Amino acid sequence: MADKLENIKSGNMGRGNLSFRIFKDRLFKIFVFVISGLATIPLLLILFYIAKMGIASINWEFFINLPRPPGEVGGGIANALVGTLILILTSSLIAIPPAIALGVFMSENKTKSFSKWIGSGVEILQGIPSIVIGIIAYVWVVRPMGGFSALSGSVALAIMMIPFIAKSTEETLKMIPLHLKEASMALGVPYYKTILKVVMPAGLSGIVTGVIIAIARVAGETAPLLFTAFGNHFMSYSIFKPMNSLPLLIFNYAGSPYDEWHSLAWGASFVLVVMVLLLNIISKILSKRWKVKF
Repeated sequence: MADKLENIKSGNMGRGNLSFRIFKDRLFKIFVFVISGLATIPLLLILFYIAKMGIASINWEFFINLPRPPGEVGGGIANALVGTLILILTSSLIAIPPAIALGVFMSENKTKSFSKWIGSGVEILQGIPSIVIGIIAYVWVVRPMGGFSALSGSVALAIMMIPFIAKSTEETLKMIPLHLKEASMALGVPYYKTILKVVMPAGLSGIVTGVIIAIARVAGETAPLLFTAFGNHFMSYSIFKPMNSLPLLIFNYAGSPYDEWHSLAWGASFVLVVMVLLLNIISKILSKRWKVKF
């Protein structure tokens, strides 16, 4: 009888402990939710203020006209839009092939010490401040070429893109089941064709997502372009001449004493935020639609 009473008491105590643990779990979830909400409020306020100030400056002429001289009303950011697209396209052409090749090499040779050293170098490169990369591009490209150019800016942005794409490619290909590659090679398919036609298509969603995220990452960079592309108040299509971009326009016009240029800076800020947001949304959609299930 005494044993039964003890079992009942111990059971009640166990249920009490379980209820207390459930209470603590719910309390912790509420705490995390509240803290996350508080951390999001400043970001939402910043985005709201940028949208409020930027939308007021946007119209059709804003996208098709060049900036006007100080004191004149109107003008647009056509040269900055074109320059941003050219810089992103050129830097992508420079960065994507070697970055993907680097990611494939690290994933296929993950047990080798040389691959580990390369991986450490990629992580270090990912942590280097953008302004330092701008100085490196200035020494490597601007000074030998004898002047600022969009090409030097693209090189700086490409250096920043390489670690993001390489790491995303490596992590994606590591998740590809080994039996896919083994089955292909067992059928007599050469190793390089197995990588190109079996392994990489299976991880296409992760590779593309990494590329888009890298583009979104460098789209708003200003510091490296100050030492390389430099900026241009006129329309320029040549990668061998100075070129304007949205971050450079925002940096130069936001610090000016002219209200018209301030309006252009707010409008360009809104356009840049929307561009980065769309790139991130596209990366999420592609990663879900092209995801391969094994």
